Amino acid sequence: MMLAATALLTFITFQRLGELVVAKRNTAMLLAKGGREIGAEHYPCMVALHSAWIGGLWLLAPDRPVKLVWLAIFLLLQIFRLWVLVTLKERWTTRIIVLPGAPLVCSGPYRFMRHPNYAVVAGEIAVLPLAFGMPLYAAAFTILNALMLAIRIRAENAALKTAMILK
Repeated sequence: MMLAATALLTFITFQRLGELVVAKRNTAMLLAKGGREIGAEHYPCMVALHSAWIGGLWLLAPDRPVKLVWLAIFLLLQIFRLWVLVTLKERWTTRIIVLPGAPLVCSGPYRFMRHPNYAVVAGEIAVLPLAFGMPLYAAAFTILNALMLAIRIRAENAALKTAMILK
């Protein structure tokens, strides 16, 4: 079972690192097209939170068995994560970038909720530690993420409102 835990941690680590590469490319492209970043002041805190979450899992979880029910839920979340990425295409980034004149994305999971990416991430932050049998870790990071998302979603909603006014 140690192999399963290590494989899962390796997957999430490389997934997040790969997403940072894609996000950096998309951010540069959006800024080159006249996009403006909103909420840059809280971005380092968000990166620190996610880094601490993954780092803590690497410290505490590699020798733990993986609970299959939670693993299945985590894998389902990956399908939703992919749906978000495919829907946003080059507009997906880890930063809040407003591209004046660009229409809001209203397809894919955005037909059903305003911030599906944050819902997926919130689920992952809770579910992955639960897959390792770490409910207190899951609760602690869920609370920290909720506090971060309160700031982040407020900034993003303001940015989206501004973008609609600029249209």
